[in-house]
Amino acid sequence: MNELVRQARNKLLAAWQYRWVGVAVAWVLAVVSVVAVAFAKDRYQAVTVIHVDTQTVLKPLMRELAAQPDIDQQVRMLARTLISRPTIESLLASKEYGFQARTPEEKERLINDLVGAIKVQGQPGGANVYSLFYRDTDAKRAKAVIEGLLSLFVKSSTGNKRQDSHQAVTFINEQIAEYEKKLAEAEGRLKDFKVKHFGVSGATQQDFFARMAALSDEVSKLRLDLGAAQRSRDALRSSLASESPQLPLEALPSRQQPPASDLEVRLEQQRRNLDDLLRRFTDAHPDVMATRMAVAELERRKREEDETRRRATGPGAATNPVYQQLRVQMANAEAQVASLSSQLAAQQSRLDLVRSQAGKVPQIEAELAQLNRDYEVVRLAYQRLVERRESASLGAKLDESSQLADFRIVEPPSVAPRPVFPSRVVLALIALLLSVLAGAAAAVALAFAFPTVADEQELMQLTKRPVLGGVSVSLDPAATQLQRWQRIQFTGTSGIFLVSAVLWVIWVFISSKPS
Repeated sequence: MNELVRQARNKLLAAWQYRWVGVAVAWVLAVVSVVAVAFAKDRYQAVTVIHVDTQTVLKPLMRELAAQPDIDQQVRMLARTLISRPTIESLLASKEYGFQARTPEEKERLINDLVGAIKVQGQPGGANVYSLFYRDTDAKRAKAVIEGLLSLFVKSSTGNKRQDSHQAVTFINEQIAEYEKKLAEAEGRLKDFKVKHFGVSGATQQDFFARMAALSDEVSKLRLDLGAAQRSRDALRSSLASESPQLPLEALPSRQQPPASDLEVRLEQQRRNLDDLLRRFTDAHPDVMATRMAVAELERRKREEDETRRRATGPGAATNPVYQQLRVQMANAEAQVASLSSQLAAQQSRLDLVRSQAGKVPQIEAELAQLNRDYEVVRLAYQRLVERRESASLGAKLDESSQLADFRIVEPPSVAPRPVFPSRVVLALIALLLSVLAGAAAAVALAFAFPTVADEQELMQLTKRPVLGGVSVSLDPAATQLQRWQRIQFTGTSGIFLVSAVLWVIWVFISSKPS
């Protein structure tokens, strides 16, 4: 410990030799600091605190009726984008704040300075409480800028929200117009497809199988009836061939009357049936075609019967009533065979048509399902857009009639009475302290740069050799007087430096008071 004290004392004694260098360094730094602080300006901070209340009464009431944006997210995004280039340019354009930029370079520098000076801080926890800070050398301008930012913050939120609502309504109307065209096109394709595949579209394979089974049963029944009618006709034809058309002369009555015939009754009945079918069906209907053929056949048989009767009244006419009856039954049998043949042909063609259509059912079902699916997608999208338009329109009216967010100023714009750290007074104190420390450091540095031997022990450590003894210095009165005078000069110079520095700091403090 004693060794450390001795070494420190020796270094201080060595630095004392360079005391004037330290004083000179202190004075130079002090002068430089005076000039620097003279050009420095105090900065004043303006601040305001605002709370955005998004929990209004209308918000839960209109939850399911109107489209409501996420106001909390909008406010947070607005707070992040408040310090943007358009906002700063609007501040520079206003003459109220006194910003002047003569050249584009100065304008760009001012924009960068304002972007760095304006701060927006949100409270932790998402409480929608925001603080706006701005520092400027002019306290009044700092307050004016904060007031302008506060006004922009409130107006931008309301204006952007309403603008977004109107843009949403306009966009939805455009989409609805496009989907109306798509819906009309889809409906047209579906209608054309159903018209083209009339009777097939909408029916399943089970329906065609049921129709095919019914038609097959009907065709089988008609074939059986036709076979029976043909056998009956063939039997009548055999009986007619074996029966003589003339009676013996002795068996002829004195006056022959023609046998009664029911052709007229049947012909009239078939004509009435034809008229009834034509009122319900077209000429291409199988029943109409079969009835028309039956009528034609009965008319032909009626003409033959009339011819037969006409011939019966003349020479060579058939006089056998059995033969005449067989001829009538034969005509009826021929008409029945023709009718059944026509019905069988018509039903067989219908069966063939159904079978050919049944093979196309899977493809038609797939195409119809695709058309229905496309139509349903377009219809649902159109319906949702119409619902969204009503909701967006109601939301726009809600934005115009009320505020979904309430802006409350917790702390109005204000400026602190004292400049922010570091002020000019603080800078002056720091400059004074640094000047004194720099002077002392310069003397100590020179002592280390040009070392001297202060005592026997330091000489012995330096030379690594034993020291036999030392010689003391004895000052005469003149040297002592000179040494005393040098100390008075150093003390006076240092005192003048300290007094000047303190007076300068006091002057800076007084001049820095806000007006």
